[in-house]
Amino acid sequence: MAQITRRTFVKGTLAAGAFATLSPTARVLGANDDIRVAVVGINGRGGSHISAFKDMPGVRVVALCDVDREVLDKRAKPFKDANRPIELYQDVRKLLENKDIDVVTIATTNHWHSLITIWSCQAGKDVYVEKPCSHNVFEGRKCVEAAEKYKRIVQHGTQSRASGSWAKMIAAVKSGKYGKLKVSKGYCCKSRWSIGYKPVEEPPATLDFDIWLGPAPKQPFHRNLVHYNWHWFWDFGNGDIGNQGVHEMDKARWAISSGVLPKSVIAMGGRFVDGPDFKDQGQTPNMELSVFDYGDCLLVFETRGL
Repeated sequence: MAQITRRTFVKGTLAAGAFATLSPTARVLGANDDIRVAVVGINGRGGSHISAFKDMPGVRVVALCDVDREVLDKRAKPFKDANRPIELYQDVRKLLENKDIDVVTIATTNHWHSLITIWSCQAGKDVYVEKPCSHNVFEGRKCVEAAEKYKRIVQHGTQSRASGSWAKMIAAVKSGKYGKLKVSKGYCCKSRWSIGYKPVEEPPATLDFDIWLGPAPKQPFHRNLVHYNWHWFWDFGNGDIGNQGVHEMDKARWAISSGVLPKSVIAMGGRFVDGPDFKDQGQTPNMELSVFDYGDCLLVFETRGL
């Protein structure tokens, strides 16, 4: 398979589809067939995916994919110790050529979410993609188009939506019993201390950094990119409003009855310091206030990282 060409990546794939030559027809499941799952991005949330599927009846994890060979080997070890077959991939494109995979779950860096979702739909796979489902609005719309075009099931991983207690609370708010909702407020309050500065260096031998960058602009490697602090760089993450904040904002939005988009949005914030040692490489705000105007109701969201 050809190498990823530097940064011309998304332009062609979103238009024509990297897997347009593959049949979008999914594997036909019989009554006694297991659903075969591949997990892509397995260092953090992807590890939770593996654990959740492990004891689920009728479901079998058959493939793992991660750009870091060290992470891949670590997650594969329990399978090998238990003599359970598992296929390993560093390149998600090769994984998607496997016609025996039914479902792909995605827990990569945010900037990869949409592209893998679209490719998976084109390859005839159903998808579970961690929040946020896309790195930006344009890519999110392309995910919806792909799911509809290729008739695939795509679920966005906002876990609170599966919570009975939250559903009861939202139903109570919408019932009108407590009056008309005027303001729905959400908070993301997590301490995020300085990540410091990491010097440019060669990527680890176990990491395919070209694939890690994927659709992002070409740039040098430094240790703050792997495996968590990428959240605080615009090319790969969305700050905490697009990290932990997705859950809280989703619940605040869920309570608003209007099914339309807001009439206007304003936001203010920045990456503020809390002492002389805070300055770091991070780019995204650690303090932010956003206001969404839905006409008869406002959604007010605060991100507090200090």
